[in-house]
Amino acid sequence: MRRSINDSSLIISMNPKSPISEVYRLLRTKIQFSSKDQELKTLMVTSTQSGEGKTTTISNLAVTYAQEGKKVLLIDADMRKPSLHRVFSQPNHQGLSTLLTGHTSVQDSIQETINGHLSLLPSGPVPANSAELMDSVVMRELLEQFKQQYDVILIDTPSVLSTSDSVIVSALCDGVVLVVAAGKVRKDYLKKAKEQLDHVNARVLGIVMNKVAK
Repeated sequence: MRRSINDSSLIISMNPKSPISEVYRLLRTKIQFSSKDQELKTLMVTSTQSGEGKTTTISNLAVTYAQEGKKVLLIDADMRKPSLHRVFSQPNHQGLSTLLTGHTSVQDSIQETINGHLSLLPSGPVPANSAELMDSVVMRELLEQFKQQYDVILIDTPSVLSTSDSVIVSALCDGVVLVVAAGKVRKDYLKKAKEQLDHVNARVLGIVMNKVAK
C-alpha cells in the first residue's frame, strides 16, 4: 500500500528543484561514474557514528535513482535503530528481520512507496541477533534474488563503529558510501572505520561530507 511522506528530511520529493536536491542528483551521478569496469548495483550507505545523516542521505539518493526511471529497492538493514519506515510513513511490523528468519515472504515484506519505481524493505522488529542474520546464507541469497529484480539496491546500515553489522554487509555490496558530519567526526574515528571496511575488502566509493556550515 502506498502512503504519504511525512519526513521533512526527504527534500528531493518535497522540493525537487532546491539546491540541496541538486546535490543529491550530483551524488548519484558521481556514484554512477565512479566505476567504469563494474556495474554498481548494490550500494551501502553508512557513517562512522550515529547522527551524521546517513539515513537522510540514502533516502534522498534512493528517490533520485527512482526519478531517473530505475527500479530501486531501499533496504533498512539498521536493525538496531531502524528509521526508514518513518521516513516513508510505512509500518514496520514485518521486514528484513522477519524475512531472514523465515516468518514472512518477500512479497509480504517489501512495500511500495509513493515515489514511483521505489520500493522499501523496512527492518522489521528488532532482533536479538542482527549480526548473525546479516552474516547468513539467507541474506546472500536474498541479495542475489533482488539483483535480478531491481536495477539498484540501496542498503542503510548502522554506523560502522557501533556494531559489526555494517562491516558484514559492506562485504556483500558493490560499493560503500561513507557519510560524515563536518566538524563532528573525529579523524581517528574515520580512520578506524575505513580500516574496518578495508579489512573485509569493502569498496569505499567515497565520503559524503554532511552538515557543512554555510
